[in-house]
Amino acid sequence: MKFIDEATIEVRAGDGGNGCVSFRREKYIPFGGPDGGDGGDGGSVYLEAESAVNTLVDFRHNRKFLAERGQNGMSKNRTGKSGADLIVKVPVGTIVHEEDTGELIGDLVRHGERLLVARGGFHGLGNTRFKSSTNRAPRQSKPGTPGEARHLRTELKLLADVGLLGMPNAGKSTLIRAVSSARPKVADYPFTTLHPNLGVVRVAEHRSFVMADVPGLIEGAAQGAGLGVQFLKHLSRTRLLLHLVDIGPLASPVADIAIIMKELEQFSPELARRERWLVFNKVDLVAPDERQDRCRTIIDALGWQGPAYEISGLRRDGTDDLVQDVMAYLDRVRAMEDAGEGG
Repeated sequence: MKFIDEATIEVRAGDGGNGCVSFRREKYIPFGGPDGGDGGDGGSVYLEAESAVNTLVDFRHNRKFLAERGQNGMSKNRTGKSGADLIVKVPVGTIVHEEDTGELIGDLVRHGERLLVARGGFHGLGNTRFKSSTNRAPRQSKPGTPGEARHLRTELKLLADVGLLGMPNAGKSTLIRAVSSARPKVADYPFTTLHPNLGVVRVAEHRSFVMADVPGLIEGAAQGAGLGVQFLKHLSRTRLLLHLVDIGPLASPVADIAIIMKELEQFSPELARRERWLVFNKVDLVAPDERQDRCRTIIDALGWQGPAYEISGLRRDGTDDLVQDVMAYLDRVRAMEDAGEGG
């Protein structure tokens, strides 16, 4: 199934039901007076985050959503039935904008969270409402108001703790296969990954984190070249970036890192400042006595001060240490976040 992470939809709330003009007519009661009831309120449209929904692909075929109209009022002071609300399921992590103005309406980040996107119309008033001491037989009523109508742009940003960053064929999909149950396509050619993949990395019981693999970046990505820039927004929610670097004999690690950082800064300076670790991948392709020297040369050339790891995603060498350190880092970050909320 093709991954769909953006969609434009039209939502329309139900109109309010009209008020009724009616008079009581019974035997022996010639002047029964008005008895027209109010209409019912129109149904509203809500978007609800659902963890079982993974993409916005359903919006490709169904783009219009209409809530139920309120029922008109009836005689004998009977109020019309209110229209049912319409609940539209969207993936957790969906951001909703007004298409026409660009206004941010809401961000659904928790399962079950609801967002009102179109309010139903207000009910009309029956002629009973207009009865007074000077107007005992009113023939006026009030129609229901129209429900809100909106064009919305929905955008999915994956919720992941760790994002994988790197050039095409750096081994991101291989790593996520090695440390999680995710099974993205892996092959020996670039752009194997065509859409984001999520994997849950379980370190121990009740200790896990979510890792996101997005298509690789190439030079000029910030101007639209390649595939990865379309999905960089999925990394904006992550707490940590793992920058995978191919250090095989045919690779140019320093140049590759420089290209990625340039494109990242052009796309989002904030994302470029995110905590980032270097992960030297494919060390199995380098002679054991040359690995450390090759990695040290890259670090010195970059002036790199942050954490750096040597792994082989294919053979799973070094992945356990990497996963444990990532989990420890995330535990510290979460503890600081909880302390900040508590304070």
